[in-house]
Amino acid sequence: MTTIVLPPDLEVDLTQQANREGKTIETVALERLRQSPLSQPLPATPPKNLKEFLGEMIGRLDGSNESLSENCGERFTDYLVEKQKAGKL
Repeated sequence: MTTIVLPPDLEVDLTQQANREGKTIETVALERLRQSPLSQPLPATPPKNLKEFLGEMIGRLDGSNESLSENCGERFTDYLVEKQKAGKL
């Protein structure tokens, strides 16, 4: 069993909530702790890498192999010239 010393502000909050609900301070504190992430079981083994840690949160985008981030200024200029020649600029 572990004893936790509460700062006065938390003790006041717990006391007020316990009085409102007709419960003991200990019961209210235990209910809050059980609702917290602390009560969630830890994984059996820690993840080996970031991919394993993120799991299903990782996605993938399929697209062309063309590197669209290279020569952006030149390509944009060429695009504007073409639009100007077509009379659409």
